[in-house]
Amino acid sequence: MLRLNVFIRVAAENRAAALQAAKELVAASLSDKGCIAYDVFESATRPDVLMICETWADQPSLDAHQKSAHFTTLVPRIESLGEMKLEQFEF
Repeated sequence: MLRLNVFIRVAAENRAAALQAAKELVAASLSDKGCIAYDVFESATRPDVLMICETWADQPSLDAHQKSAHFTTLVPRIESLGEMKLEQFEF
């Protein structure tokens, strides 16, 4: 399985839009084949930080997700609103 932690740093004026796009991405991604979990979290201590946690059954499932219409539409929108940092783990 693969775990991705995506940290999104956003300015206050972009936070609501970034959170909305992240929630749309979560809702659409949960039905992708091989998706074990997909959640968005708001930091309790840093209002400028959001985090998306993803768990995938395998690399082919993640690859397919990254080519999906919702991914190719929503991720660029989130990137335009803030700075993204990705951590990926295999377990």
